[in-house]
Amino acid sequence: MNSINSARINRRDLLKLGLGASATLATVGMTATLSGCSSSQPGVGYSVLRDTDIPVVAAIMSGLVGPHPALSQDTLQAAIDQLDTTLAWTSTAVQTQVTDLLGMLSMPITRGPMTGIWGSWDKASIAEVQAFLKRWRDSRLDMLRQGHNALSQLLLMAWYATPASWAAAGYPGPPQI
Repeated sequence: MNSINSARINRRDLLKLGLGASATLATVGMTATLSGCSSSQPGVGYSVLRDTDIPVVAAIMSGLVGPHPALSQDTLQAAIDQLDTTLAWTSTAVQTQVTDLLGMLSMPITRGPMTGIWGSWDKASIAEVQAFLKRWRDSRLDMLRQGHNALSQLLLMAWYATPASWAAAGYPGPPQI
């Protein structure tokens, strides 16, 4: 048997892997919630996002936006507020999926192995965050690619919904009605 055939995964093994990954994530999420590592209550001033989600969102959004001329602490906070407002208008199921993903990314026990960021999100460099995003984007595991897509779409949508990002992109804003 050559090395190409031995590296292939059959359907049964793929289903086992998916089931195992889902069970692991569910167990870690439940353990974090029950042990108090992850609160299910929104943070002060937020409708959906929890206090533990804010450093994760800020670091990932900074990595996604990159060297945008309008990026500052104030515009980053405005984009996080926009994300929270957007999530508040989504279904409970979507809110749960997003907060579960952010919870997994914020817990040290899962953050390191899943992202390669072993320290806190506050101390992660833009290059580290971008490397994590690239690894998830290009992963062979569909679950990681879906996580990347969800994070990218939600966070970039929140960023480009803030008026501060418009001028640097050459967008004059929506027409006045």
